[in-house]
Amino acid sequence: MDQQREWIRAREGLLNAIIELGFEEELGIQIAKQLGSPKAIQRMTAYLYNEKPKSIEVVVDEMLAICSEIETWRKKKEAEEANARYNEMLYYGLGK
Repeated sequence: MDQQREWIRAREGLLNAIIELGFEEELGIQIAKQLGSPKAIQRMTAYLYNEKPKSIEVVVDEMLAICSEIETWRKKKEAEEANARYNEMLYYGLGK
């Protein structure tokens, strides 16, 4: 239940920021869907309040940058996990 509240709060904060900047609510809804996590949505909301972008293109560009950073982080974590497994295999061997 707390996780659902976190999602709702993050989404509502983003929608409020989008509307305060004069953009359509639908833009905020689509951005929230694309970002995919409360932390990413909160990061986007903070950007909007701090930078106050004037065009949709700048807003979407920041959303894409956040998505790209998240994907890069995920790939890094996957590579680290694969490397850890590989090192275990080298150390312990393949077993019997």
